[in-house]
Amino acid sequence: MWIIKKDEITSQHEDRSELLNRRRHQLIAPSILLGLITGVVSVGFHLSLNYADALRNRMIDSAHQQTDFGPWIMMGLTMAAIVLSAGLVSRFAPEASGSGIPHLKAVLQGRRSFRWLRVLVVKFISTLVAGSAGLMIGREGPTVHMGGAIGQGITNLGPTKTFNDRSVLVAAGGGAGLSAAFNSPLAGLVFALEELDSRCASFEFFATAVACLTADMVCRAVLGQYPTFHLALAGAPPLNLLVAFLPLGILSAVLGCLFNLTLLKAQALISLPLRSRFIWWFFLAASIVIVGWQTPELLGGGQDFISGIIEGKVFTLQTVMLFFIIRFMLTIGSSSYGASGGIFMPVLVLGALLGLGLGCIVQLLFPELNVDPKLFAVVGMASFFTGVVQAPLTGIVLIIEMTGNYTLILPLFVACFSAHFIADWFEVRPVYDALLEKTIQEN
Repeated sequence: MWIIKKDEITSQHEDRSELLNRRRHQLIAPSILLGLITGVVSVGFHLSLNYADALRNRMIDSAHQQTDFGPWIMMGLTMAAIVLSAGLVSRFAPEASGSGIPHLKAVLQGRRSFRWLRVLVVKFISTLVAGSAGLMIGREGPTVHMGGAIGQGITNLGPTKTFNDRSVLVAAGGGAGLSAAFNSPLAGLVFALEELDSRCASFEFFATAVACLTADMVCRAVLGQYPTFHLALAGAPPLNLLVAFLPLGILSAVLGCLFNLTLLKAQALISLPLRSRFIWWFFLAASIVIVGWQTPELLGGGQDFISGIIEGKVFTLQTVMLFFIIRFMLTIGSSSYGASGGIFMPVLVLGALLGLGLGCIVQLLFPELNVDPKLFAVVGMASFFTGVVQAPLTGIVLIIEMTGNYTLILPLFVACFSAHFIADWFEVRPVYDALLEKTIQEN
């Protein structure tokens, strides 16, 4: 009798395994299609924003030649871009505002519907218009949102309607979007499992892995296989230097929590009456124009600015602190006027500046350590990201893939997990969770 029951259990287990394998096999084709489409959209988005950045820089150069009218021309164009980008979102797809990651999380939790095609189009255009004006927004969050929208579209239109859990391709699309944005397939996979879909079921893992790999291959085929940032280190950081990354983690947590709280407060500006919103938009446009007139390299998402830091561009400690304050305030402002735009890359810029500043201080106080401030800048990106998003594994994997440098692993672990511990101790919610709850409460 016991043998018969054991055989029945074994047979049931084998049947279940066979069913799971069959469903995974059915996911291969839609996951590859998802990765291909997300990769193509991401490449087009990337190239469009690069062209917009180049066009903006040429316009700033031309404006400097017309000292009487140049600033006012820039002001008019910036104001027009702000009104257009925010108006598109408000009129056609309010859920496309900001990075879109909180909305994607709400969809995965079953708390929001997904008008995928509308979000995809509005997200692309609104972010492009805002980025062309120099607002301090990133393309990575919108790419994650658009990847999720593509996943929803394939789910609605394709044979995946047969699956009971329709969120699989939405989560996979979000991960593929991050993978395509940074040429970082592992970071895309970890982000989908750590931040987007905490269930971490085998279907999400499988579909996300296939989609991330496919999207990354598309981007590498078009944009090249080089890492996002080129960091040259003589060797692994010495073990006696690891303790210096603890203050970086602690400071990242403190300032990251301040960033989250300030951003949440500033979101109220989106709901101002129209007349008050125009006044707010005017001040935001004026701030962008003033910064762009003096230091145009500070505008935009900031990837080129980070590259300059890592490649050895020298700033005084006072300049680093000033740039951090400017980017902190204008990143909050650029994320709080109602248009589409991410905070992913802007947060990395703040982390790079924070790390660079701390590295300069350590270099001044302990010259015998031969500290390279660029090392602190790179680790600072991951630790400040952890302080804001509270996803340490994503931060660690992302920076390793973006730099192609595994020797950073120990400093990254020290800084990121100390930042995560302190941020958790402060009980300040991760930024995307906090924005999600705020949106749910308002609606």
